[in-house]
Amino acid sequence: MTKNNLRCAVCIGALAVLFGAAVAGQTSSGWTPPRTPDGHPDLQGIWTNATITPLERPPQFANKPTMTDAEAAAFEKVSAKELADVDGKSESPLLAAAGSNGTGGYNILFIDRGSELARVDGVKRTSLIIDPPDGKVPPMTPEARQHYRMEGFGRFDSVKDRPLSERCLLGFGSTSGPPMLPVLYNNNYQIVQTADSIVILVEMVHDARIIRMNATHAPPSVRQWLGDSVGHWEGDTLVVDTTNFTNKTHFRGTSENLHVIERFTRTSPNTILYRATIDDPSTFTKQWTLEYPFNATKGPIYEYACHEGNYAEADILGGARKKDTEATK
Repeated sequence: MTKNNLRCAVCIGALAVLFGAAVAGQTSSGWTPPRTPDGHPDLQGIWTNATITPLERPPQFANKPTMTDAEAAAFEKVSAKELADVDGKSESPLLAAAGSNGTGGYNILFIDRGSELARVDGVKRTSLIIDPPDGKVPPMTPEARQHYRMEGFGRFDSVKDRPLSERCLLGFGSTSGPPMLPVLYNNNYQIVQTADSIVILVEMVHDARIIRMNATHAPPSVRQWLGDSVGHWEGDTLVVDTTNFTNKTHFRGTSENLHVIERFTRTSPNTILYRATIDDPSTFTKQWTLEYPFNATKGPIYEYACHEGNYAEADILGGARKKDTEATK
C-alpha cells in the first residue's frame, strides 16, 4: 500500500468513526437531543403524561394495539362529547372514579386527563400496556389474591385502612411512581438533572423522586414509599432501577418485592418516551410493561393542597359507622 493510499484509508476510517458518533447521537428521525455539560441527553423541563389511552386495552379494541389517525380522531371526538355530556353528573363512571359519586364535587373544570390517545412511533395506542400483547395486566397469583382479600382493601375500620392517596401520603393511582401513571388531573412533572442525581417533582401530592446516579441500592432493611431509585445511562436512554418498596405501597396489589425498571428516552424537542417494566413474582404471574410519551408543557408546577387535616377522613369513617349502625337495626 502506498503512503497516499494509507492516508486515504486513515481519513476514511476517521470519517466513518465521526459519522457513526454523529448518528449514534441522533434519534431515528435524525433529531439530536440537547445535552447537559456531562454529555448526556437533557431531560430537564416540565412534562405531562396526560392521555385518554387506558392502562388496559378495552374489549372493543381486542387484537388492535394501534389506530389510524382517522380512527383515533373519531374516538377522541366521541370521548370529548361523553365527558361534556356528563359534566357535573355524579352518576358518571368517570366522575365517580374521581371520588365524587353522589356529591357533585367534580365537574369538567377539574378533569385534566388529556384529549388524545397516546402516540408512540407515529401511531396512536389503544392501551398503555404493550406487554403482554393483549394489553392486559397479567393475572395475580393465588397467594396474592388471598393476601389482597385478607388485607381488606376498601375497609373503613380505621384511618390506616384507607388508601395512601386518600391520606395524602402518595399520589393517586401511582402518579408518583414508579411507574408514573396518568390519572384524571395534575399529570405534570418537573425534571431537574445533574451528573449525580436526577429529581422528578410530581405535581400530584407533592412528591419528589430522587434518582441516585451510578449508585448501589440501599440495604433491604431500608424501605421507602417510592422505593430506592438508582439510575444509569445506556447510550442516550436513562435507565432507572427501583427496589426497596414498603409493604404498604401496594401498586395494584404489589408486595414489598416490587421491582420496577424505567427507561426515559428523549425522542424529540417535545417528547420523552417512557417505558416501565413491573416485576413482582409474588403478585403477578409474569412481568408486564407500559409505554407512553411524556409531552412538554408550560409551567409552573403548582402546589398540591391535599385535604390532610380537614374533616374528610373523620367524615369517611363516621359515615361508615353510621352504615354499620343502620345495618344492625
